[in-house]
Amino acid sequence: MSTARHFASPAEALGYALTLYQNGRHAECGAVCRAILAVRPDHHDASFLLGVAAFALGRAEESQRRFAVTIALKPDLADACLNLALLLRRRSRPAEAAALQARALRLAPGQTDAGPVVALGAMLRESGRPAAARAVLRRAVALAPDDAEAWRESGHALRDAGEAGSAGAYGRAYRLDPGRTESLGDRLFAAVSQCDWDGYDDLCRETLAVIDSGRGIALPLLTLMIDTGPAQQDRAARHFHRAVVQPLALPQAAVPTAPPLGPGGRLTVAYLSADFHEHATAYLAAELFELHDRDRVRVVAGSYGPDDGSPMRRRLEAAFDAFHDIRGCDAEAVRALLAAEGVHILVDLKGYTRHVRFDLLARRLAPVQVAYLGYPGTLGGDSMDYVIGDRFVTPPEHQPHYRERLVILPDSYQVNDRRRPLDAPVPDRAACGLPPDGFVFCAFNAPFKITPSLFGLWMRVLARVPGSVLWLQHPGLDGADNLRREAARRGVDPDRLVFAPHRPQAGHLARYRLADLFLDSFPYTGHTTVSDALWMGLPVVTRMGDTFASRVAAGLLNAVGLPETVTASFDAYEALAVRLAGDPATLAAYRRRLAAGRATAPLFDSPRFTRHLESAYRTMWDRHAAGLPPESFTVPPLSPLL
Repeated sequence: MSTARHFASPAEALGYALTLYQNGRHAECGAVCRAILAVRPDHHDASFLLGVAAFALGRAEESQRRFAVTIALKPDLADACLNLALLLRRRSRPAEAAALQARALRLAPGQTDAGPVVALGAMLRESGRPAAARAVLRRAVALAPDDAEAWRESGHALRDAGEAGSAGAYGRAYRLDPGRTESLGDRLFAAVSQCDWDGYDDLCRETLAVIDSGRGIALPLLTLMIDTGPAQQDRAARHFHRAVVQPLALPQAAVPTAPPLGPGGRLTVAYLSADFHEHATAYLAAELFELHDRDRVRVVAGSYGPDDGSPMRRRLEAAFDAFHDIRGCDAEAVRALLAAEGVHILVDLKGYTRHVRFDLLARRLAPVQVAYLGYPGTLGGDSMDYVIGDRFVTPPEHQPHYRERLVILPDSYQVNDRRRPLDAPVPDRAACGLPPDGFVFCAFNAPFKITPSLFGLWMRVLARVPGSVLWLQHPGLDGADNLRREAARRGVDPDRLVFAPHRPQAGHLARYRLADLFLDSFPYTGHTTVSDALWMGLPVVTRMGDTFASRVAAGLLNAVGLPETVTASFDAYEALAVRLAGDPATLAAYRRRLAAGRATAPLFDSPRFTRHLESAYRTMWDRHAAGLPPESFTVPPLSPLL
């Protein structure tokens, strides 16, 4: 025990190592612990302290290995189980983390600190067991009824389990700790997801005050749903990136390298997402991965979402040259994997949406990094070099509101899958809860996109079109009750609202055949839902705003050749919806135009879109290879139907 040879015993050496640790001398502490273990490999206390010191030095993998050894030496050491659980959770292995956390709590049956119980609830929820998480978190709030984090995690578990009460739990968390402004955003998001608009204006004002003052953070996704402008969305994203994402970055991490390309060389592009399964992103992008020109581009997938065993999952696995399930891989392991694949460009398909891994956003995983499709806005930091857009969603004059550089594609930024089913049997109206007669307005966007002012507009439209109904995506029992109540409050019979339950994609698309006109949401307009409607030949009325999210549907309508149904105000939107409901000849002409557009419109010319995107990738890489910084650029259009 060379380092500890001056000590009378390993116990004395351990005491000295602990003193070193307490004084911030973590490397020296680790050296003493290693010396103890050299002569006493079974010394579990030295092993444990070495794991703690390694963690303090930022050596997560060494720390994880050391805690695992400690548990093997002393299986009943609860603190080692707790620490290893924490590390596994950080490495996106929540199921293993939850098992260890539960074991630690069993080893300490008299536990009165709510913190470890809250952590167990979070791990269970993250591993896809919200009901089990809910039961654990009931214990946590019983232990500490004034613990804001216990209430916030309870809200998450209720939300994920599809149970009522999440908004109330978030509200309690915010009242207990107003400094945690995330709870305010959680409260607002939970409320709008259930179309619960009691106190809506106050919640929006308070959220905007948080953003404008910089005194806290709000989930950037939330700013897309309420009345904000590009500058506020940029400000919210920057605050969020600085507070949540940036701390996960490695200090002074080197930019990864990739194999050089000669003239005509083949780029390796990696797509990262949690949505490579039955999901809206997959419904749009599946054909893109298949259409990439393998002489120009090699495509790799990094999937950190579930394998649902669906035909879509199997299709996606076959579409890539290499498909990696990276659940359980920490950011550095993903970085090493992408380096081994020789990745030149990484494309993030998530952004600030649900199930994103912030640790992956925080790290520089590839030489060039691109944000595409998943999130309509800036990420507010240096995580990504570029955002893929078009002249509608990201006009050049919006560049000041993006930290990334803008890539302007021709036609539309949105890719589409021409293999979406068209020929599923159309259900009859009665089976869908629709009346036998009357005009059917359809609004299948997510319930959280419905605002009180938009719903008021829809109710005015129903009042002006006798016998019409509004067909909505089912928002859950509480949400449906809330909307029916809001309709009655506005003088409309609640029975004129019809709710569409979830259906597999083919059956869902077939339902569009029964609708007469799609009413879009605002300010967060439809993305996949609007594309689906247009693919199925259903005209869409939208309003165009001044943010990415509020301009998507307008861009899609222009790319499909139906710009007449884009409006600039709610008054114009309402007037157009009412006029079209009384003009079957114009609607029929629009339907014919959309049907023809499946084969001719730029929106559905997926091969041409793919060539445009590949051209963008090559421009990005050529700049990087030349030692030039990222810069905004416009991709020149190719001829149609190449």
